[in-house]
Amino acid sequence: MILKEKKGIIFGALDDKSIAWKVAEQCAKEGAELVLTNAPVAFRMRGDTNIKVLAENLNCQAIPADATRLDDLEQLIDQSMEIFGGPIDFVLHSIGMSINIRKNKPYTDLNHDFMQKSFDISAISFHKLMQSLWKKDAMQKWGSILALTYIGAQRTFPHYGEMSEAKALLESYARTFGYYFGDRNQVRVNTISQSPTMTTAGTGIDGFQEFLDFSDGMSPLGNASAEACAEYCVTMFSDYTRYVTMQNLFHDGGFSNMGMNPEILK
Repeated sequence: MILKEKKGIIFGALDDKSIAWKVAEQCAKEGAELVLTNAPVAFRMRGDTNIKVLAENLNCQAIPADATRLDDLEQLIDQSMEIFGGPIDFVLHSIGMSINIRKNKPYTDLNHDFMQKSFDISAISFHKLMQSLWKKDAMQKWGSILALTYIGAQRTFPHYGEMSEAKALLESYARTFGYYFGDRNQVRVNTISQSPTMTTAGTGIDGFQEFLDFSDGMSPLGNASAEACAEYCVTMFSDYTRYVTMQNLFHDGGFSNMGMNPEILK
């Protein structure tokens, strides 16, 4: 078990379709001790797949926290270190939401108040999280901080809206804070650019199924699944990747390097 005796916080496990849910399950399988967290509204969801059910299944704590609020993040970190009995080995930021996309607002007619909220939830929350971890010196030496992103940060996908800019900002925070964390604590900070994945958030994007099929056809290896992404995250949390930092790592079956796949033309 490559995460034996390691302790980590997983942000964003909403339901069993979410990547963070799969990551939490895989981390537990590899021996990690976990704290799960999501916005307070996620804790009010009912049914057989919600964060409280996952926490019970994995025998771990689930703590509500609004990732856009510094006081919530600071309290979460304090509680987690108390549960763990010491510093944190790894953190996953798997948070993203666009009100404009939910309301089907086209990119040329965005509500800018909604846009600012999208940036705060999807990207600035990552800086707030890392700043809180930094100020509390909460990360274990040689620890790992990860955030999930998408190639829309580098390329134009019209239906992805302002999430393209949000992900570009997220990736920039990883590079810059990666310097500071590496220099002081040997902590690495990276982003994983995942294939389009059938999550609750992803399915809210117009034309998502068609794009999922296109991406799968373009990628020599096909789309990477949520389960495969979870395995990659575990690798990035492990000691086997201690010298990988400030990187945006594509986990997309080769899509990011393709120009055209002849199979698409058939």
